[in-house]
Amino acid sequence: MNAQPTLLGTGMYPLPRAARLVGAEARTVRRWLKGYSWKYGDGRRVSGPLWALQHAQDEEFGDEQVLGFRDLLELRTVARFIAQGVSLRVIRATIDVARETLGDYPLHSKRFVTDGKKIFLEAVERAGEDPKLLDVRRQQFAMDAVIRPSLLEGIEYSADATALRWFPMPKKRLVVLDPQVQFGEPIVTKGGVPTDTLAAACKAEGDNVERVARLYRVTPQEVKAAVAFEQQLAA
Repeated sequence: MNAQPTLLGTGMYPLPRAARLVGAEARTVRRWLKGYSWKYGDGRRVSGPLWALQHAQDEEFGDEQVLGFRDLLELRTVARFIAQGVSLRVIRATIDVARETLGDYPLHSKRFVTDGKKIFLEAVERAGEDPKLLDVRRQQFAMDAVIRPSLLEGIEYSADATALRWFPMPKKRLVVLDPQVQFGEPIVTKGGVPTDTLAAACKAEGDNVERVARLYRVTPQEVKAAVAFEQQLAA
């Protein structure tokens, strides 16, 4: 049976690519999504995956850790939590608590904007973290610095609150990740050309932005945005 049709419109991101897109190290992301074990006393302890990936049951890609678009948005929020010093134990508890009321892939749910603080506090308590994390200032810092930007900046939602597209450079919206187009790879918004194609062409043409724009029938602004985005990924 051909499983390919089930992949259409879901986005496909090999783990190293997904890690670059959210600004995290691939080996760290692999630990989050595959799980890991460590020696403890005379035995070993195990930390399972934070969640099951969209393509986990796919016959062809299930074992290759290929992320879908929803996985990518969840990963983006997790990476921001980690960057702000939130422990993986609290993040895991946050996902568990949020899933109970918001369903699968809760970290990029629109409801997480309004319910996030309550969920986060319950997660901290469930994880048995330092009570200092319950301090109002700390709570406000974690939620406002992590959750609101992750959900509101650059994510386009449908009428039923489903995440449709991600604009990783939200101010100008010249670059977009759309799971319905190019398997979700970054493209320039109007021209639809992959950003890595434009960046490579610009390098080959000696940074002649105008020529690349003519060759690919996009605007010079889109070429510049594609180059800037690819440089950001490589940094």
